[in-house]
Amino acid sequence: MSKTVLILGGGIGGVVAASRLRRALPRAHRVVLVNREPDHLFQPSLLWLMLGWRTPQQISRPLTALARRGIEVVQGDVERIDAARRAVTIDGKEWLADYLVIALGAELAPDAVPGLAQAGHNLYSLAGAEALRDARLAFRAGRIVVLVSGMPFKCPAAPYEAAMLLEYDCRRRGIRDAVSLDIYTPEPGPMPVAGPEVSGQVRQMVEAKGIGYHPEHSVTQVDAGNKRIAFANGAVTEFDLLVYVPPHRAPQAVREAGLCGASGWVTVDRTTLATNFPGVYAIGDVTGIPLAIGKPLPKAGVFAHRQAEVVAHNIAAEITGQEATARFLGHGECFVETGDGRAGFGSGNFMAEPAPQVRLKPPSRILHLGKVAYEKFWLYRWF
Repeated sequence: MSKTVLILGGGIGGVVAASRLRRALPRAHRVVLVNREPDHLFQPSLLWLMLGWRTPQQISRPLTALARRGIEVVQGDVERIDAARRAVTIDGKEWLADYLVIALGAELAPDAVPGLAQAGHNLYSLAGAEALRDARLAFRAGRIVVLVSGMPFKCPAAPYEAAMLLEYDCRRRGIRDAVSLDIYTPEPGPMPVAGPEVSGQVRQMVEAKGIGYHPEHSVTQVDAGNKRIAFANGAVTEFDLLVYVPPHRAPQAVREAGLCGASGWVTVDRTTLATNFPGVYAIGDVTGIPLAIGKPLPKAGVFAHRQAEVVAHNIAAEITGQEATARFLGHGECFVETGDGRAGFGSGNFMAEPAPQVRLKPPSRILHLGKVAYEKFWLYRWF
């Protein structure tokens, strides 16, 4: 009997899951990918777009290109999820599935902090990165603040990369002596889940470039008119150019479906990504996977990719009568851009016990070129 696999979300996890399922399943079975926007955006490259090194067209691809592989692509809003029935309402129409993969990512919520959206530039959206690109060119002197406005947030290295790339850009444009840069974050240190050694290395990279680092600062409100940020610890700071990581939360349809646990994110089996509802899986940023150290698995594209491979393999195996043996084990890696055409590279097992085992290679030109090559490979490979 023909089966339908419905995949919600056209980010890294959704695209990989749909492609792997389509390749593994006979054409009698349907693979349907749903996304609000018509294009897939390769979000790691927003940092380069911020500096004018990329255009939106260079880092996005039309999801309709997946139709060549036999994937049905539906553009629309996911309005309601009935996990028990594996039923999804998309733009007023109900879709029923035999298997449901939720890959909707994290919803960005800058309005959750009073004044934030009006005062600064959202590092994590295409519109925000484009606005920052233009604001950066007009900025000649003053104070740049990179603000992490809530936790958890995806791509834990991104705010540190942004600060170091902006510092490099100021040097390149000959204005560094007229500019100060600071990072404010509620974290105790950079990328704390990676362990104290990696955290210390990243902090050292940042401070070696003359960038101020201010941990354990949780923003409460931003005064756009006076360009002032207030923090829960009583501190207040000022800025001339504000770059922010917005608060993240699970999408509304996911929250209302009863899929989220105490963390506010979808509860899944950490190795199979199965939810508490039969035939329903969740992958990527929308999930909350606790680690032995008491912190959640970081939200990052590399994990969404690996989780998609696991879920696609196991769904296809179940449909075709084989054994579902794939497991997600927590291995991941990421580049850390530092400016000057250099990048570091962190990798390891984030689900190792009693603590993650992660190492960071020091920045080099070769690693930066590796990141460039990976971007091109990824967009070519999946589209």
